Amino acid sequence: MKTAKGTSLSDRRKLATDAKAALVERYRAAMAAGEPSRAAKSAERQAVSAAREERRRLKAEENERLLKEAADRKIAAESAVLLAEQERKAADASRIARVVEYDAARKIERDRRHADRQAQKGWEGLKAIKQTVSASTTP
Repeated sequence: MKTAKGTSLSDRRKLATDAKAALVERYRAAMAAGEPSRAAKSAERQAVSAAREERRRLKAEENERLLKEAADRKIAAESAVLLAEQERKAADASRIARVVEYDAARKIERDRRHADRQAQKGWEGLKAIKQTVSASTTP
């Protein structure tokens, strides 16, 4: 804004005030002209925001579902491991019982043979042992 030399302070102030008023008026005119497009942009922004919130909600639900499935799989795996451990212990106990039973049967058979040998030699004390061994083998 060019002014002539020698203008007074009041003239310059008035020109500045008028310039500011013109700027404000142009701004208001531009805002009034852009009102429909601004409303459309605002509506578009709200729609985008709503869609974003919906995606976040769906993702949170999916994450929750995945965590629940993972927890279920972990529980199933732990129970399978526990079941396998129990089956192994039962098999070990069964195997131990069979070995003990087999060893007892071998000892009884050994004692019976020993008693037979002693009986053939004529030792009378073993007849009682033989009777005890034969009584223990019959159920």
